[in-house]
Amino acid sequence: QVQLVESGGGLVQAGGSLTLSCTASIRSFGFNVMAWYRQAPGKQRELVASMTSSGRTNYADSVKGRFTISGDNAESTVTLQMTSLKPQDTAVYYCHASRLLDYWGQGTQVTVSS
Repeated sequence: QVQLVESGGGLVQAGGSLTLSCTASIRSFGFNVMAWYRQAPGKQRELVASMTSSGRTNYADSVKGRFTISGDNAESTVTLQMTSLKPQDTAVYYCHASRLLDYWGQGTQVTVSS
């Protein structure tokens, strides 16, 4: 069974930066899409950014120009670089990957203080 392990969350002041990383337990699994979602208290989980195996990326409007998704499909890793963080970016961030099935990480907390 494939497991996704996230790292890099934490507490940062508004305007600061954080980088989240996600690694799958099976290298070269050949995911079709790897992505980051987030869920703030009392809100639904939402897509933050995604990247296909061909390298096509997609971003939520709220993070365009501030966040960058990158990864290595051969290594089954995905990274989310977050800059100019805002208090409204505070959430639990989840790594997601799909290949026939959906796989989720356990989540990592990102807290942005004002």
